[in-house]
Amino acid sequence: MGPWHPRDFAARMEGADFAWCVAGGWAIDLFLSTRTRDHEDLEIAVPSSFFETLPPRFPEFDFWVPQGERKLARMSTETLAGESHQTWAYERAARVWRFDVFREPHDGDTWICRRDASIRRPYAEVFEVSAHAIPYLRPEICLLFKAKAVRDKDRADFEAALPRMSPVQRAWLHTALERVHPDHDWISATQ
Repeated sequence: MGPWHPRDFAARMEGADFAWCVAGGWAIDLFLSTRTRDHEDLEIAVPSSFFETLPPRFPEFDFWVPQGERKLARMSTETLAGESHQTWAYERAARVWRFDVFREPHDGDTWICRRDASIRRPYAEVFEVSAHAIPYLRPEICLLFKAKAVRDKDRADFEAALPRMSPVQRAWLHTALERVHPDHDWISATQ
């Protein structure tokens, strides 16, 4: 028993009146319509100003925010005001981390990249919806974030997604990588 499947989270979000989507490796799998690898977590992205409406949907959870290296603090107004954009959800009864939430900067209905505020897109262009009605972060945006660390799983996600991405998606990723990670190996592959 561990992190939820995107279906589990989507069921709890039914009727939400704000944009949210699956991010990270699961988003790549939803884009590809197949599970390509094991996932040790479930990452969710929400506009930062709507985050406060999320915890009440999960009363059996505690929410924790990173506070420096290898330290967590229970979520509060003060911890959310810190530099971290991430919040982890811990199910008390099961004693397991179920999902993490990325609190994304935005201006109304416009998503703002937390790595470079000049990169912006309307939320309607930030996510797609899977065949099972689960919203997910578009692959070009996922891969921009995965480019920072390039772990084996990130490389696998890039190699799986790139051939299925449209020329427009590849061009967006190419331009964003040039701006955020100008010496990245993936830049030449996106041309």
